[in-house]
Amino acid sequence: MLTDLLRKAMPPLKSAALSLVIPCLMVFAPQVEAKQKSQADGQKKMVVAAKVKPAASKARKGSRVRQLAEVPAKASFGQLAGLHSASDPLDLRSSVALVVDQDTQEVLFRKNDQVILPIASLTKLMTGLVMAEAKLPLHEMITISQEDVDTEKGSFSRLAVGTQLPRGDLLHLALMSSENRAAHALGRTFPGGLNAFVFRMNERAQSLGMRDTRYSEPTGLSSRNQSSANDLALLVAAAYKESMLRELSTSHGREVDVGRRTLKYKNTNRLVKSPEWEIGLQKTGYITEAGQCLVMQTKVAGRKLIMVFLDSAGKLSRIGDAERVRKWLETTPISRASASTGSHNG
Repeated sequence: MLTDLLRKAMPPLKSAALSLVIPCLMVFAPQVEAKQKSQADGQKKMVVAAKVKPAASKARKGSRVRQLAEVPAKASFGQLAGLHSASDPLDLRSSVALVVDQDTQEVLFRKNDQVILPIASLTKLMTGLVMAEAKLPLHEMITISQEDVDTEKGSFSRLAVGTQLPRGDLLHLALMSSENRAAHALGRTFPGGLNAFVFRMNERAQSLGMRDTRYSEPTGLSSRNQSSANDLALLVAAAYKESMLRELSTSHGREVDVGRRTLKYKNTNRLVKSPEWEIGLQKTGYITEAGQCLVMQTKVAGRKLIMVFLDSAGKLSRIGDAERVRKWLETTPISRASASTGSHNG
């Protein structure tokens, strides 16, 4: 009843937004409607309620537990836009996907590849590219400062304020382990400062033809860092030309000495250790607004490929999607390996 009234009273909403609003309303609707009915029944209803107060109190407690369980998790931008309603031949969990032959530029698979979404730590691939091309001394020591602490998402870092590491180690940790303070420190200590670094990131994106891409900072913690699958494929191709980025992004692990401690870091992409994969470059990413993200340069069935997966639902879903694509390509003749679905302009 309540939700029907609200549907009439509220201005029109997009289907995706309405689908998020209505479940929340449904949680509270029984209580509101019960209250209205109680008021209409008058004093008699109040007397009956007083006699069963303990049971009613217990019921309310159970109701609150159910409410907490039914509150929906915060949605990604892709979910809010309804992108997950698009089906595809491989039943991917990513709302955006693109697979391109690196040599011929042939598109083998595409799904909402023009949509512009937050890209989370995929941002760090551009951070790495700018650093590699700047050719700054990798042995130069950089100190983690309070400015490098994440105040937007409150993300955790093992690099305490005051930690000193060579620029090369910070770049390694940013690409391999997605270390946010490391990435921010790289941008902060760039000649001209952080603003100059972000300017260079956007300038480099434009030079690569990444017309859908905008960067506001070097870590990817901000949802204002946005791009499309098509643009990210261009970035992967450019980054792959830098041998240092290939090596650092695909290494399995790294130990760094911090004072009297030794910190052990590992790759955020477990596929780099898999014997079934030959990965030349990779980067993972996640913030709530972006969902799970992954880009890779790899070789499958004798073909050098660039894969992009954005806004994947579920912690391991981006890995599962990459596996689905690999198996599909390995079992499908080259001449027939082409599929597309869902085209939205972002």
